[in-house]
Amino acid sequence: MRTNHSGKFKTYLYPVLVVLVSLIAAAIFIAAQGEYINNPVFTSQEVTSEPNQPGYDANESSSQNDEKGEESRPPDHNHPAFKQRNSERYLLVERYIKAQGIGDPNVLKAMRTVPRHCFVRKSDLRAAYQDRALYIGKGQTISQPYIVAYMTDALELNCDSRVLEIGTGSGYQAAVCAEIASEVYTIEIIKELAYSARKRLNDLGYHNATVKFADGYYGWKEKAPFDTIIVTCAAGFVPPPLIEQLKPGGKIVLPLGNPFGVQTLVLVTKDAEGNVTSRRLLPVRFVPMTGKVEK
Repeated sequence: MRTNHSGKFKTYLYPVLVVLVSLIAAAIFIAAQGEYINNPVFTSQEVTSEPNQPGYDANESSSQNDEKGEESRPPDHNHPAFKQRNSERYLLVERYIKAQGIGDPNVLKAMRTVPRHCFVRKSDLRAAYQDRALYIGKGQTISQPYIVAYMTDALELNCDSRVLEIGTGSGYQAAVCAEIASEVYTIEIIKELAYSARKRLNDLGYHNATVKFADGYYGWKEKAPFDTIIVTCAAGFVPPPLIEQLKPGGKIVLPLGNPFGVQTLVLVTKDAEGNVTSRRLLPVRFVPMTGKVEK
């Protein structure tokens, strides 16, 4: 009987070649991503504990500026992240934001400036400049860039604006607002996200953004009134304290509707006499607001 040695050779050789090709592809991928994965400050890592960080309650600010008694300062942009992936941010703005009607030069500049790759998980670095929401842990997401730009545009921020944000998440929306406004106060109900967002914003030089661990339903009375309020989680109604803390002539933008379905982005305005009106903008889907609003 004749033995087919060539067939056996091919049988053994094939899996070896597959393994070699896989190893080479993995090496190329890691080399291409090395600029980003080696720098952990550029990711939204979940914080499980901070043994050197004193605890604070819902009424205590987590901003370095408040702790030191300093006045807020504009972003300094000295962090190396601002020099990374600039072309990707430019293309994101041109293709998905400017092309869809966002024209405020301040908003466009902010979206080109904020390094979104600092606010996502390591596993999502390649997708950081895609126009889609990404999971950041703890059941939360970083919003689609177009929606971030749209909500910021709706508020008509300027260099004198004082902004309150409900739902800090990774801190990306707060950073975008801080590129334009003089002061941004942002509240996060999940302690781990509040701590990590505070550190990330401080590391990136956003000295005019202050993070607080608290229930956003109650707003931030000590810092009120605010020119604008942005809510990045869905509720069935506008929490009354937010209306109270809005300046006459101010605006609130927030998603309203079923927290577990499609909601409507709504622009709420308050006139000089304190009268409140609202206008529907577009359908959206946000994670639900938690805390007091659920009761």
